[in-house]
Amino acid sequence: MQANRRHQHITIVSETFPPEINGVANTLRHLCQGLMQRGYRVTVIRPRQRHEREGAVASAGDALFTQEHVVTGLPLPGYADLRFGLARSGKLRQLWKTDRPDAVYVATQGPLGLAAVSAARRMGLPVSSGFHTNFHRYSRYYGVSILEKLLCAYGRWFHNRTAITLVPTRKMQKTTAEMGIPASGLWSRGVDCSRFTPHKRDESLRERWGLNANERAVLYVGRLAPEKNLRMAVACYERIRGLHPQTRFILVGDGPLRKHLAERHPDYIFCGTQRGEDLARHYASGDLFLFPSKTDTFGNVVLEAMASGLAVVAFNDAAASEHIRHEENGMKAAMESDEGFVDNALRLADQPTLLNRIRAQARLDALDLSWHSQIEQFEQLVFNQPAKAGYHAINKQSISLL
Repeated sequence: MQANRRHQHITIVSETFPPEINGVANTLRHLCQGLMQRGYRVTVIRPRQRHEREGAVASAGDALFTQEHVVTGLPLPGYADLRFGLARSGKLRQLWKTDRPDAVYVATQGPLGLAAVSAARRMGLPVSSGFHTNFHRYSRYYGVSILEKLLCAYGRWFHNRTAITLVPTRKMQKTTAEMGIPASGLWSRGVDCSRFTPHKRDESLRERWGLNANERAVLYVGRLAPEKNLRMAVACYERIRGLHPQTRFILVGDGPLRKHLAERHPDYIFCGTQRGEDLARHYASGDLFLFPSKTDTFGNVVLEAMASGLAVVAFNDAAASEHIRHEENGMKAAMESDEGFVDNALRLADQPTLLNRIRAQARLDALDLSWHSQIEQFEQLVFNQPAKAGYHAINKQSISLL
């Protein structure tokens, strides 16, 4: 098969892409790199990003693609840091008639993704989709919960127009089946353990945080946004600090809640967005990692924290449901048990022996979670889809709210 790869071409369509920082963009960066290393030709179609000039060539770094096509990008209402793309299905068909891909992978469900699915279906191209983001569950955090059923119905309709929907966990596979999306494939995530490693612990950084050698840094990495359940993280940290006053709360990332949090908690340390080696140093310089989200489909930060030798506290969902063994390489609470989440964090703060044992085991387990195996799994799932699998006439499709 290696020889044939030189002749295979995949187009990846996404509303978000590096150098943007979020879980989807991070996953696609590893995917593109991995596919190119395995001999595939990769084309990316994405919206123009914020502050990107028209006609400018974006640098995604490390040769993530062989070619890209940039379409008009507009901010997502209520979520201005994210963009959606505008492209006509006919324009994409014209592009693909000139340079026909062997497979199309649509990572996002926005207007650009919809146009790509429609164009691929019209041309009989194998098209797969990814369930990367729980947008229908986000709606309740932005005051539009009335739209949740509509967004869920749209997601069902959208994904059922593709041959297969890739999901990152077995739990998410069950969730999509319950949504009415039966054709799914399990495609998880990996972690770069050479980048994220305990060896990058930086004592000078910890000193700037106001910590001595034996004092603890409670770390959060991710968007500072309502759907990330930061209320839980704050409540948890305050309970820890009540018993261990020298503990510091370190928040890495940016988002709409940063100003509010900084005003209410001026003693918290807001590090903003970090990239590359700086991000790795921040991870490695922490001790206990809080992942309070109940909406993430995966949460790459969980694996990055494990690889960095942190003790992760999470709910039994997403990456934690797949990779954390309670009290062995992390701590996880039932989804409905906020008190259980706090109790797990308090145990780690109170028991240094347990904390250190879990940190060591987390690093060891992360070493087995390579991106290489996940790229192989993606290859088998996406390139084995028949061109006409599940393709029905477009005018027979409907969106059901039942």
